[in-house]
Parts: sequence; C-alpha cells; structure tokens
Amino acid sequence: MKQKKNTKKLKNIKKIIKKYSTKKTHIINNLKIKVNIYGRIISIRKMKKNIFLNIQDIENNIQILLNEKNTIEYKYKTKNLKIGDIINIKGKIFKTKTKELTIKCKKIKTLVQTSLFLPDKFNKLKKKETKYRKRYLDLIVNIKTRKTFIKRIKIINLIRKFLLKKKYLEVETPMLHHIPGGANAKPFNTYHNKLNNNMYLRISPELHLKQLIIGGFTKIFELNRNFRNEGISSYHNPEFSMIEIYKAYSNYKNMMKLTENIITFLIKSLKQNKIINYGKHKINLNLPYKKITMKKAIYIHTNYFQHINELNNKQKILTIAKKLNINLNQKIGNIINKIFKITTEKHLIQPTFITKYPIEISPLAKKNKKNSKLADRFELFIGGHELVNGFTEINDYKEQKIRFKKQMKNNKKIKLLNKEYINSLKYGLPPTSGLGLGIDRLVMLLTNNTCIKDVILFPTLKKQ
Repeated sequence: MKQKKNTKKLKNIKKIIKKYSTKKTHIINNLKIKVNIYGRIISIRKMKKNIFLNIQDIENNIQILLNEKNTIEYKYKTKNLKIGDIINIKGKIFKTKTKELTIKCKKIKTLVQTSLFLPDKFNKLKKKETKYRKRYLDLIVNIKTRKTFIKRIKIINLIRKFLLKKKYLEVETPMLHHIPGGANAKPFNTYHNKLNNNMYLRISPELHLKQLIIGGFTKIFELNRNFRNEGISSYHNPEFSMIEIYKAYSNYKNMMKLTENIITFLIKSLKQNKIINYGKHKINLNLPYKKITMKKAIYIHTNYFQHINELNNKQKILTIAKKLNINLNQKIGNIINKIFKITTEKHLIQPTFITKYPIEISPLAKKNKKNSKLADRFELFIGGHELVNGFTEINDYKEQKIRFKKQMKNNKKIKLLNKEYINSLKYGLPPTSGLGLGIDRLVMLLTNNTCIKDVILFPTLKKQ
C-alpha cells in the first residue's frame, strides 16, 4: 500500500518546533514534512558549500540550511542575503547530526531587504534610551522584550476572560470630558473647535461607569487608557492602562475578594509560581493577603509613634509631619496620608490591603458607619507600590455634592463641579462598589520589570 503524501505545508515556526522538536531524528527525516514559513534573518553562517540561517518571528526562531544541491537558484538567491532581511522559505523539516531541528530549503525568496544594519546580536540593545525610542529594534534583537509584551497581551486577555465568565459586561465610555473627574489628578487640556469648548483627556472613567450602574447595569468593566498631566518616573507614565470594575449590591470587601481572585486566576492561567521574583524581593502571592488599617501600618513600620493611639493625637501628628517636611496647612487626613506615603508604602512588599483611609482623601468613597472620619476604602500594595484602589461608592447625592465642594476648596487642580453626575445620583445609585487596577504595574509585577517604560511599548519620553 502506497504511503499517502504529506501535501499540507506548515506555516508557523512555533507549531513546527512544538510538534517536531522532541521527535527522534530518523522519524523526522523519514516523514518529509513540507513547510512554507516567513521570518527575519537574525544570523548567517557560511560553511563551504552550505549556508546556515536562523530566522525568527515574534516568538521563535529556527535554523535553515541552504546548499547548491537542494536550493533552487542557490548562487543567485543567496548572493545578497544579509542579517535583517525578511524572507520566505519553502522546504522540508529534518534534524542535523547534532539533532537540531532544521529546514532544508528548496526555495528562498527575499521579501524585504533591510537598508540599515541591525544592532549586534551578541551585544543586543543595551542603551535604555534607544530601547524606548526605537522599540521596533528592541523587539527584533531582544527576546526578553518580546516575551514581556507577549505576556502583557496574555494578561489583558485573561483578565477580560475572567470577568466575562463572571458575567461582567465590557463597556466603553468617553475619552474626552467636559469636566475632569473621578480622581485627584491634573488633566491634559484640549479644545473642540466645532463645539467651541475646552475639553480634557480623561483622568478616570469612574463617573461615567457609575452612571451606567444608575441606568440599570449591575456588573460592568472598562479596560482602557487614562491620562494624567503629572510626573514621569519608574512607576508613572502620563498615559497608562487601567481596568475599572463596578458591581451593584456589593461593598469594598467584595472588591478586595475580587482583586485576590483576579491575581490568583492570572497566576494559575500563566502557569506561574505563586512565589515570584520582583527586583531584589521574593513576593508570595498565596492567599489570603494581609489586611491592615493605614494607621496601624504607619505604627508598625515607623518609630515615630510609641502607641497606635498617638495617631489620633493631632498635635503629635503635626510634630511628626513637621520633622518630615510635610506642609501643615492642610486637613489632618491629608497629613496622615502624606506620612503614610513617605514612611510606610516602601515597606509593603508582600501583598497587603491597606484599609480605613481618611475621608479627606476619599471624595467618592462612602463613610465608615462606625467612624465618619474614615472611608470604606482599600488599596492593595505589592512590592512597595499601590496596585489597586477600591471602595464602596457614595450613593447619596447631597453627601457627594458636599464632598465635591470640599475637594474643590482643597485642590486647585479641580475647578468645576460635576453637576450632571450629582443630578444622576438623584435617580438612585444602588449600593455599589468598584475598583481600579493598574495594568502596567500588574504587568511589571508578573514580568519582573521594575520600570514602567519596560512594559509600555511606546512610553512617553522627552522630545529629542
């Protein structure tokens, strides 16, 4: 009986490697599997009458053998080949004497010839400035960079998958706002010519999302960009990716549980160890995460207070704030928060939920029933930085109006009162909680990158 010829040509380097790299040499060489692949040349080695190329796509690379015996128009087609060229290869899979999976090339076609030399493949692309400005080169020569961004894409898709499975609906809200709101941040100003209006790139989608809950949605999320016209650092980029999630008939404790579940799902789906390396730290992502109040965290991680009750003593707080060069001309809640940021955040390496935030810095969060000076709010810190912010939402329009006015009085960045949002609350916002999770910072954590520019394809840079 005649053996059926393998007429299907494989076109994916990853599939070729996955399917055939572990098979024995004699089996591979007898199968005569045809391939038709595309890629960029990353190395060329000439050995007598043979030429060995390595070509790569976004995830993998594979060896190609060209010689006079097998390759059509060998001399003509290989004369001008150089590193960086993009080529099409047709041929058959085999394994060399050293058991390396290789494609014996029958036909080669140069699709694009590079006009500039690529950086040396051994020295890679080491200068950070060049990596960020010329990300296309960084992706060509640095496999670590490619893996980081492939993982970023997977993380985003997995979060979406998790929430859709939990029956959350993905929605879209405007990027251009008439009134900036939803967070304490300086917006980017712009202008709409046709409407003859000043407008702002959004600093948060929060207020629009809660209006959708008023409208009848019960479980929603938005995964998109926010813009804040503020500093640039290893943890801040003016344009950044966030996911905001809202659920009716829930509270901030439900959002803390949801946060834990999302991170646990990601670790499992990515087949990643729950104890991860992050910079110089080993971080344990096993549940449950530690939960502690802001005041207790300050007390534990500083030597300024002999007893936790001293954090209720205004004079003691002002004395410590003065030592730390904190502006005393602000509300006591703001001062406590500044003390926390300066002295405590950097010590929160293992996953820690900080709760009971001062009401002064939580203009959209519901007051705690037992203590009206505190908000039903949390932030998750990992690796010494905030990753998630969440709270039970204010649903009393009178209370929200008072808070907005206080916020405007204390923060010169906020110049306009969002009357439309206050009016929408008059129609009734169900008991609701929400969270905002920084995608860029999450990717940093799960890829062991300590600079935000390493996880954003085109970070914001100074003009050259």
